[in-house]
Amino acid sequence: MRFEMNANTESREVQKQNVSGVECTRCIYDARIPRISFDEDGVCNYCRQYEEMNQEYPTGDEGRKMLEANVDEMKRAGRGKPYDVVIGVSGGCDSSYMLHLAKKEFGLRVLAAHFDNTFNSRIAVENIQCVLGELDIDLYTHVVDNAEYQRIYRSFFEASVPEIDTPVDLALAAVHYMAASKYGVKYIWEGHSFRTEGISPPGWFYMDAKYVQSIHSRFGDGKIKTLPMLWMHRWLKWMVVDRIRKFRPLYYLDYDKEATKTFLADAYGWQWYGGHHMENRTSYFVNNYYLPKKFGIDLRFSELSALIRAGQISRDEAMMRIAEEKPFDEEILIEIKHRAGFSDVEWESIMEAPLSHYTHHPTYKRRFEQMRPFFYLLYQAGFVTKSFYEKFCVLKDDEVDTKNLFEPVRGADRERPAIQAPERSPSDGKLSRQAPHRESAA
Repeated sequence: MRFEMNANTESREVQKQNVSGVECTRCIYDARIPRISFDEDGVCNYCRQYEEMNQEYPTGDEGRKMLEANVDEMKRAGRGKPYDVVIGVSGGCDSSYMLHLAKKEFGLRVLAAHFDNTFNSRIAVENIQCVLGELDIDLYTHVVDNAEYQRIYRSFFEASVPEIDTPVDLALAAVHYMAASKYGVKYIWEGHSFRTEGISPPGWFYMDAKYVQSIHSRFGDGKIKTLPMLWMHRWLKWMVVDRIRKFRPLYYLDYDKEATKTFLADAYGWQWYGGHHMENRTSYFVNNYYLPKKFGIDLRFSELSALIRAGQISRDEAMMRIAEEKPFDEEILIEIKHRAGFSDVEWESIMEAPLSHYTHHPTYKRRFEQMRPFFYLLYQAGFVTKSFYEKFCVLKDDEVDTKNLFEPVRGADRERPAIQAPERSPSDGKLSRQAPHRESAA
């Protein structure tokens, strides 16, 4: 069953209004969320999408059987090879639990893969080391050149787009494919769960390699040598020729993240780092400072709404949590400004600059739309995710409303703190070269 992003059946839908007071009666999404609509019961289309995904990706006994069937296929595909599956590791809760799940519960031979953008937190480094060490899992890693990454990072700030972490997200995906291709592995496990994280509304964020190149060419020197890039031809080769599939095991489990944190701490000495995606300092900065203050985007809306739909928290609890101020360590802002090379005056200009959107820059998006039938087959065969197919291939650029896209939502503001920037070492928190069973990227 496929969810249509642009469904607008008149008898069921009350189309989006430019009134902030219109809210979903189930989750905490309101009319300021991109491409939202409400049915006659006041339930938003994202909640209805959740219901459809629940049917497509069941949990319980049925989900377990589907997960076990995938594990059996991975073991067959891994015969004669050193590994059955590649799992990306960040030191976070989801990726750490997947390592346990694959190795301890299913007996898979796991190759962990990590992309180091030189901004890892100390806790993330320790989590990676302790979990891999306890499970005796090999690690393939790729470390980007520090100066190169900081130039690319600066280009995205200069472009005034929200996707500051897109170069990292794409590099993560590319490193997973690189590891799988090198060792002949046919499966990559991803740790996303739509029940605990949700799916960000289409239009907020976009990513592809051409987008990264166009931003860095226009606002930087355009040189990309050590950052792994998910170029279209390379990606298609990994899927069509190498036959590398992606699978999300957490989709088929009754996954309780709070219980999982406790389990990981008890079993592996794993440490909680304070919030979703906060294991990396750039992600922490983007989620807790840059997106809320410059673009009015609070990603807690997606996470808390997902937890409501999954029955893990109440709507009242979510409303209380979204009203809380997001924590932020101002030392990280100092580090970001220093490493990106911004003076205080330049940073103020960055934060006040007119907002831009991916539709203003060259990307692969139009090609994805044109290749929709092909990517539908890839989605059906397990090579791309449903969320990729829907957002990148089904939703068209001319259907994206960029005029009101970044209207601030509750919990987000546009205040700019005046912070002086002393010198700070750019190497703090870098992943130790002594990580156990480390495989250096080619």
